[in-house]
Amino acid sequence: MKKKWYEYPNIALDTIYWKPKSEIWVWVPVFIFVVHLLENLFIPAREDVKEHIYQIFLVLFISCYIALYIYGLINFEFRKKIYHKAQFTSVCGLVLLVWDLLTAKSAVLPIPYFPSAAGIFYSIYDDRNLLVQSALYSMRLFFTGMITGTILGIASGVFIGWRRQCDYWISPIIRISGIIPAVAWLPIALFIFPNSFTTGLFLIFMSSWFPVSSMAAMGIRSTPKSFFEAAKTLGAKNNFILFHVALPNAMPAIFNGIMTAAAFSFTTLIVSEMVGAKAGLGFYINWAKGWGNYSKVYGAIIIMAVEFAVILAFITGIRNSVLRWQKGIIK
Repeated sequence: MKKKWYEYPNIALDTIYWKPKSEIWVWVPVFIFVVHLLENLFIPAREDVKEHIYQIFLVLFISCYIALYIYGLINFEFRKKIYHKAQFTSVCGLVLLVWDLLTAKSAVLPIPYFPSAAGIFYSIYDDRNLLVQSALYSMRLFFTGMITGTILGIASGVFIGWRRQCDYWISPIIRISGIIPAVAWLPIALFIFPNSFTTGLFLIFMSSWFPVSSMAAMGIRSTPKSFFEAAKTLGAKNNFILFHVALPNAMPAIFNGIMTAAAFSFTTLIVSEMVGAKAGLGFYINWAKGWGNYSKVYGAIIIMAVEFAVILAFITGIRNSVLRWQKGIIK
C-alpha cells in the first residue's frame, strides 16, 4: 500500500514541525474563521463601530490560508509548516470569535477598556498614516541604538575574552552597568542629552551592549584549547587564531546575546518614547491613552508585535545564514 506524503520521514523537518498531519486539522482554521466571519456579518453589534475593515481582513485571511494550502500541495516542506500551525491558528480564530461576542456583540466586557477586534482594526486603518510615521521613527531609533550597541558589544566582548588586561578593566564596568535596568538611567539621560532621540539612543545602547558583550566574551572563552594548539602547530599567528578559530566558535553565543539584546532594546525603546518623546509608537500609545481611545492603544500594540516579529525573523535569517554549518547538528 502506497504511503501518504506525510508518512515519508524527514528528520530535519520533523524535529521542528512535529504536530499531527491530519487532513481534518488543516481545514479546522478555515471553518472557524468562516464561522467568525458569518457571526460578524449577521449578528448585530451593540458597540458603535465600523466593521467593514475587519470583515475585509477576515476574508483576506481565509483566502490567503487556502492559497497557502494549495501551494503546499506542490511544496512538501511548506505543507508540513501549514499542518504544524493548524492547531494554533484554530485557537487564534476561536479567541477572536469569543472576543467579538464578548465585546461588539454583547458588550459584556466594559468599553472603552476592551474594544472589539473590529474597532481595533478600524483604528489602525483610520490612523494608518500616523502609525506608519510612528513605526518608522521607532525603527530608526531602535536599529541605530541596537546596531551601535551590538558592534561595540561584540568588540568589547572579544577583547574581554581574548586579553586579560581588557578583562581586568572592562569586566567590572560591564558587571556594574549590566545589572542596572536601562530605563533606570532615564532621569540622568534626560538631563545629559539634548533631545529625546539621543536619550532613547543611549538607553537602547545600554540595553544591547551588556548581553552582547557578555555572550561574546563567554563564546571566546569557551573555545577549546585544543583548537588553539592545533592552529599554532600549523603555524597560525594570534590574529589568525582570533578571527578564524575563536570568533567563529563564539558566533552561536554572540547571536544568543543579540536575540536577548533585541528583546531588552525593544522594551526600552517603547518606555523611552513614552517619556518626553514627540514621535514613535510609545508616544502614540501615551497620546491615545490620554484621550481614552483604547482601540488606538491596542492597535499600536499590534503594530509593535508585528514589528518585533519582523525584527526577530530578520535576526534569525542572518543567524541561519552565518551559522549554516550547524544545520543538521543542532536541533
